[in-house]
Amino acid sequence: MPVLELHEGDQYLVATADTPLFAVWEAVPKGLLPPFPPVELPGGVGGLVTRGGFGQNFFFPSEVLGLVFRAPSGRVVRAGGRVIKNVQGYDLVRPFVGSFGLLGEVLEVTLRLRPARAQGLFRRPGTLEPPYPAAARFVWQEGETVFVYAAGHPKELAAFADWEAASGPLDYRPLFPHGMGVGEGPVRDLRFSWADGGGAPEPHPLFRRLAEAL
Repeated sequence: MPVLELHEGDQYLVATADTPLFAVWEAVPKGLLPPFPPVELPGGVGGLVTRGGFGQNFFFPSEVLGLVFRAPSGRVVRAGGRVIKNVQGYDLVRPFVGSFGLLGEVLEVTLRLRPARAQGLFRRPGTLEPPYPAAARFVWQEGETVFVYAAGHPKELAAFADWEAASGPLDYRPLFPHGMGVGEGPVRDLRFSWADGGGAPEPHPLFRRLAEAL
């Protein structure tokens, strides 16, 4: 069974890579927000980190406080920790997040939780057309529908008064039976279009050198 360790007071959680995203949402108490919207995607927490998040309009790697991963050499590496200022020496967390498996296999993840007085999932027909109101933490498009998961002060969510309230969570795993990768597909966010079995972006040569060093 996936391991889920919640620290409400310190606003972080620790999960194994195979923890479903739904399980995180079920465990996080009201008033806190994980760094991903209420959707289920292939690969659970580990897949999310490997792909660099989903739907966010903020810097996702800063929400990953720590990682345990198996490098290409087979070595098990612990990077980061369980507090914000936890980096001593090289920071391997940020280059690992969004590396699409080039730097290794995720085993365990420590995620930051954010406070949110009010939250809501909204939808409307259309395409992704930034900018969005400040409360829009996550934005993505499925087919011809745009979804926003907003969080913040209740007055900030009033900006979505003309949107339709949507029910969640949304399970996108059936859309990606062969895995979720970059390419023309049924779902897109502000970074990529996501395709069933799609590939990974071409890595920078420095990433390849880092993978060889690990």
